[in-house]
Amino acid sequence: MAQTLLFSACATREPADYTAFAQARPRSILVLPPINHSTEIQAGNSLLSWSSISLAEKGYYVIPVALSNETFRQNGITEPEEAHALPLERLRKIFGADAVMYITVEQFGTSFMVLTSLTQVRAKARLVDARSGTELWHGEAERHSNSQGANQGLVGMLVSAVVDQIINTSTDRAHTQIAPIVSGQLFCADKYGLYPGPYAPTPEKQAGAGK
Repeated sequence: MAQTLLFSACATREPADYTAFAQARPRSILVLPPINHSTEIQAGNSLLSWSSISLAEKGYYVIPVALSNETFRQNGITEPEEAHALPLERLRKIFGADAVMYITVEQFGTSFMVLTSLTQVRAKARLVDARSGTELWHGEAERHSNSQGANQGLVGMLVSAVVDQIINTSTDRAHTQIAPIVSGQLFCADKYGLYPGPYAPTPEKQAGAGK
């Protein structure tokens, strides 16, 4: 069974403009519950968790997900769209974050297409200054795993595709393998991701981490 991993093309994209980002210099980020346009119910929670990890590893203080989720719940905010619609002034007053991350999940999960099984995750995000409302950064990322039978007859290819779909579903490949890659690519890609935050390890610390 052959398996191929592909990135979305970035050749035509312009490098991100970091002028506003450099002026704001955010230290703490509130990641809102992602708006989920996919058919996978847990897609938002998956990207929320992996994005928080990626941002923390990038050197930012991320408002703990458990704290933000519970705060929203106690204030009657149960849907991501409701959280995204809240005024920045209110979010800053409650959480004290310098910036707010808005994430939208466009695609998430595995689909069966006759001779192939496609696991795909696509998301976009934007970072907004909680004090001024200025957009500091925006980006998008996509990753997909395309699996199909190789050197097999039609029946063999059909069986392989079905088996692979079952494996993808049972092991939650989108959640455990593809989503963390998309999260890392979204925030850490050269020329498109975020600048390292104030708590990022220095090169000297990184070099000495393995000693």
